[in-house]
Amino acid sequence: MTLLTLAQDASDNIGIPRPATVIGNNEDNVKFLLAAANTEGKELAKRHTWQEITKGATYTSVAAESQGAFSSLGGGSADYSDFDRMIPETYWNRSQTWRIWGPLTPAEWQAKKSSNVSGPYNEWRIQSGNLYLYPAPTAGETHAFEYVSKNWCQSSGGTDQAAWAADTDVGLLDEHLMMLGTVWRYKKSRSLPFQNEYLVYENSVTQAISRDGGKRTLRLSSRPGRMTGLIVPDGNWSP
Repeated sequence: MTLLTLAQDASDNIGIPRPATVIGNNEDNVKFLLAAANTEGKELAKRHTWQEITKGATYTSVAAESQGAFSSLGGGSADYSDFDRMIPETYWNRSQTWRIWGPLTPAEWQAKKSSNVSGPYNEWRIQSGNLYLYPAPTAGETHAFEYVSKNWCQSSGGTDQAAWAADTDVGLLDEHLMMLGTVWRYKKSRSLPFQNEYLVYENSVTQAISRDGGKRTLRLSSRPGRMTGLIVPDGNWSP
């Protein structure tokens, strides 16, 4: 589903004429549709750690507290300028095989900076768009983490984007959800009744979140969820 087809489907649900174009179209209904579609993409991306916009990052550490902006981590060894937020408990020093703990609060950061003792394990915080570690790591180590990208759509050529830019752009997130979100947001912006559409949208988002990325089975018994002990392969064997 492209931006154009998304807008046309939303128009059908709203009961307004289908647009032939979206980007550059100065008709009021279309401008409101585009604004609603952009707002929906941004807000939906913030709702959940969607697997579609989850990415892995690796960079080479520098011997300084500041590892740099996400657009130039490790002194420019990596570019993650689409960074929106880090996924908790995924930040590791692969060279040392230990976890990098965090995020530190501003109070914790200042307390550590004011102390005379620094532990062997690094801890992290983000300040002014830069990634900081305390104590400063050794240069040349491989650090890795997972993060959520701020880009929720992409061009027809595959370039990730944080906003719709052309009629041929496609969504990275569930486009049906984005269409439903565009409908209720459009109606709300035009002071039209939107409560029913909003309830349908919220129910659909909740269901999508519950299925996203696969889920483990929740076991209420004390029996382990994985097989343990000696595993004997199928085939002919003798004791």
